[in-house]
Amino acid sequence: MILDLIPSTLRMTTPLGFAALGGICSERSGIINIALEGMMLIGAYGYVVGAHVSGSAWGGLCIGIGLGIVLALLHAVATITFHAEQIVTGVAINILALGIIEYLVPTKERVPGLPELKLPIIGSYSILVYLLPILMVASHILLFKTPWGLRLRAAGESTEALKTLSLSRAKWQYFGVILSGILASIGGCFLVSDVHVFTEGIIGGRGYVALAAVIFGNWCPLYGVAACLLFGFATSFEITNPWAIPEQLIKIFPYILTMIVLAGLVGRSRPPAALGKMEP
Repeated sequence: MILDLIPSTLRMTTPLGFAALGGICSERSGIINIALEGMMLIGAYGYVVGAHVSGSAWGGLCIGIGLGIVLALLHAVATITFHAEQIVTGVAINILALGIIEYLVPTKERVPGLPELKLPIIGSYSILVYLLPILMVASHILLFKTPWGLRLRAAGESTEALKTLSLSRAKWQYFGVILSGILASIGGCFLVSDVHVFTEGIIGGRGYVALAAVIFGNWCPLYGVAACLLFGFATSFEITNPWAIPEQLIKIFPYILTMIVLAGLVGRSRPPAALGKMEP
């Protein structure tokens, strides 16, 4: 049914939205973050471990966030401290995360019986579904209406402005990348808590789709999450398939939409001026 698309779209948008907000924080500070996929995956695995050990969804969330921060720090040290190529480092971290999961979780093994991140008093949705729009608005205000946001954006736009204020660009870049690890791992935690199972392919390219949403949204939290809503609709359309479209076609629909969006934005979106550029 068409009405089934609404709750499904909200659920599919939530992990993308958290990852996209993380990507915006990182790239607004000047660090390209291809590693969102790996951060989501390691966060999902951390949720599984934490939830089983503590018996609590919130324990799982904390462990997931902790592992996301570890990967974010690895990306930050490599790119900010040692000036490694940012795209290559991000891809390497994604491969590292996948390798860790393949080692720790045998191929195709499913880990069932995970607790949900829900507060029944606010409905049947996870609390993170309600938290996403709040964080979207808060992130927009912080980035564009506060001195904190101005300094973070200056790290990705004009290093001279930070030098004038005797502020360290590296410090703000570390902050932006760590925030991206926190938010992306929360997206991974939500995903595994929503489907109640864990497999090595659970993220399914959502980190890259979130990165596309960052570009589509012109590195703005409001537009970035709105773009995630579009991609979330495409994914939920694949799941519900209200018009009985052939399965082979419907499965590739979200990825075709991603490529069309990116192809249409080539040369039109304006990234932060110093994105990917490191000081000598």
